[in-house]
Amino acid sequence: MNSLCQRLNLTSLPSQLSTLLEAARVQQLSYEAFLQTVLAAELTGRQQRAHERRLRAARLPFAARLDSFDFRFQPSVSERVIRELAGLTFLQSATNVVFLGPPGVGKTHLACGLAAQALEAGHSALFVTLRELSQQLEAPAPRGGVAAVRRYSQPTLLIIDEIGYTRLSQVQAHALFDLISARYERRASILTSNLTFAEWGQLLGDDVLASALLDRVLHHAEVVTINGRSYRMRQRLPADQPAALA
Repeated sequence: MNSLCQRLNLTSLPSQLSTLLEAARVQQLSYEAFLQTVLAAELTGRQQRAHERRLRAARLPFAARLDSFDFRFQPSVSERVIRELAGLTFLQSATNVVFLGPPGVGKTHLACGLAAQALEAGHSALFVTLRELSQQLEAPAPRGGVAAVRRYSQPTLLIIDEIGYTRLSQVQAHALFDLISARYERRASILTSNLTFAEWGQLLGDDVLASALLDRVLHHAEVVTINGRSYRMRQRLPADQPAALA
C-alpha cells in the first residue's frame, strides 16, 4: 500500500493509513465516505506542508498573532482598522500599510501579525529590515542589484521593517525606489518607520527621490500612527509602578 502511495505521490497518507482504515472499520464507512476521508487527509497534509514552506520563506523574526496584541495597552491603535486589514482586502487592492511611531510601540508585532494572516490564507510573504534590504540591493551580481529588486518584487506581501535606522547611499536609495515602483499597484507592502514622512528625504539623501517614493507608497495606503508607551515593556510596567498607583 505504501508503495502505491509513493507512486501516486500521496505523501501524507502512509503515516495515517492504518489509523484511517481502523476508523473506517469501526464506523463502517461506505466506500465513498472512506475515499472522501482519505482524500481529505491527503489534502490537509499538503496544505499544512505548503503553509510551513511559506512560513519558512517569509523569514518572520518572531511568531506574532493579531489576537495577542493588547489594544487596551496601546489605545492609539484602532482595533477596527487592524481587524479590517486582517480581512486581507488590502492585498487584493495592492494597498500598502504604513506603521509609524517611536521604537517599541508594536509596529513590527502588527506587521508580522498581518503577514501571518496572509500566510495562513495561502499568500506568499517576505520580511526584511531596511538595513538588510539596502545591503542586498547594493550587493554585486548575481544576487544583488537588479536581481535583488526582482526577488523582492515577487511576494504577494513584502514587509520592510525599521525604516529610519539606516541612512541609505545614493545607489541604495535609487534601488529602493526601483523596488517600490516595481510593486506599485501590483503588490502590497507593509512599511514600519520611526520617522515622519518629512524626514524621509534625509534618510534617502534626496528630497526629490523621497517625494517620488512616498507618492507611490501613499497613493494607495493605510497609515497607522502609534503614539504610546513601549509595547515591549508592558509586562514590566505594573511591577515597576508604585503600589499606590497599582
